[in-house]
Amino acid sequence: MNTDRVLLVGALALSALFPILGPGPPAASADSEVIPAASDYGGGCVLYPDDKAATLDSLRLRCSPEQQDAIFHDSPPGAVPMGVRDGWVVRPAYVQGITPSLWIGKTFYTGPDGGYLLNRLTGSGMEAWRADVYRAPAIFDGGPAWALNYDPSPTPPLYDEIREVTPGVWLGYSWWRGAIQTTLLLTFALA
Repeated sequence: MNTDRVLLVGALALSALFPILGPGPPAASADSEVIPAASDYGGGCVLYPDDKAATLDSLRLRCSPEQQDAIFHDSPPGAVPMGVRDGWVVRPAYVQGITPSLWIGKTFYTGPDGGYLLNRLTGSGMEAWRADVYRAPAIFDGGPAWALNYDPSPTPPLYDEIREVTPGVWLGYSWWRGAIQTTLLLTFALA
């Protein structure tokens, strides 16, 4: 059998097998995004990577303080928020109803490495109370987080830290940094 005939027979044999084997899984492209499965912390406390509203509802109304703490602990810092972000108090529950008349979120003037923010106040969205935004160890557990440091503002000694718990949703802790001790004031969510 000559060389051309051997190559032809080999090619025919491979083409006959190829449909049986199939082309295999599609190659992952750099542009494709894999959305992870929902994270279920039990009792209705579920994080939905593809549904911000359901995640916020869960954080605010279904997750216990212990579950919220576990979520924060389990989450990486994620991306820094950029632009206007709405905000909600997560706990304590009695503050949730009061807060919207005073605080409605934050506006981030940030790049990939941080920057600064201004809080959005009242329904008009007036901006005030600047905080520097940068990566730092969390007071909560020492892991990496985005620090929201209010030292440049003429406010009480407040310090927030946030982590992105699902794409576009951040869970945060607001601390009072007193001369003697640091006290957790509340937790909040941004989206």
